[in-house]
Amino acid sequence: MFFLMGINTDRIELNHDQTMICDVCERYGHLNVFMTCSVLSLFFLPVFRWNRHYYVEMSCCQSLYELNEQIGRMIEKGEDVEIRKEDLTLLNKTKGYKKCQYCGYETDEDFVYCPKCGNRF
Repeated sequence: MFFLMGINTDRIELNHDQTMICDVCERYGHLNVFMTCSVLSLFFLPVFRWNRHYYVEMSCCQSLYELNEQIGRMIEKGEDVEIRKEDLTLLNKTKGYKKCQYCGYETDEDFVYCPKCGNRF
C-alpha cells in the first residue's frame, strides 16, 4: 500500500468587490484580494492549510499590499467587509503613473514636463 501526499504553496483568489483610490498612482482601481497558504494534500486533495497570508493587488498599477489578517479571514468566510486604507500595508510599489492636467497624456517615465504639450506635470 502507498500514499500520495505532498506539501506545496497555493494562491487562492477571494471573492471581494471593491474599488479604492490607489495611494501609488492616485487612480481608481479594483481590489484583487487573494490568499497564499501552505497546503498538505493527500491523494491530490487539500487536507490541511496553514501559514495564511492575505494580499491585495490594485488593478490600476499592480501595486501589492498586505491585508490585515482579521479582515482577510472575514473576507475568506464570505462576510461583507469594506477594506480601509488603514488595513493595508504597501509591500511592492510599482512605478507611479503621471497624467498631464492640460492634455491628458499618461506616462510612467520620470518626466518633469509633458513631452506632448510641454507643460509641467
